[in-house]
Amino acid sequence: MCRRTQPPYNVRMNEPCSGPPPFAVAGVMVDAVAAHDFTAIAAVLEEEATLSALLPRGFDEWHGPVAICGAFEKWFGDVDHFEVAEASVGQVGELLQLRWRVRVQGGPRFAGATKVVEQHLYASTNPSGRIDRMRLLCSGFCDEHPDDTPKEHTT
Repeated sequence: MCRRTQPPYNVRMNEPCSGPPPFAVAGVMVDAVAAHDFTAIAAVLEEEATLSALLPRGFDEWHGPVAICGAFEKWFGDVDHFEVAEASVGQVGELLQLRWRVRVQGGPRFAGATKVVEQHLYASTNPSGRIDRMRLLCSGFCDEHPDDTPKEHTT
């Protein structure tokens, strides 16, 4: 049984929570994205997993690990340069919260242009600890803005 360390609004301190989300699963997801190895995502997905995504072109949905990994491969697989500029993991209630900003360059879609894309993903897990449902919001591939590039700090 888990006890909350800080009471959220409208909940008493002694109410049990269902436990923390499995952050190891989130780590595998972020590591797979960072390694540009989208087939590795399948390791944390249930056979009946679904991914619902709000993309710049509209809403889309994928069912099963093969289709979900294929979606990530379609978005990021054909670039010459792939770099995770930022990533974070957290939780919202019982949902895992993942966010990454990726910088890509080259490939058939982008030629020599550098693009940035940010995705926010919320995932629910089942008792096995594997992901059964993901919801994703994507910024789309945007021209890199000067504020998107890391700054060098001098002392």
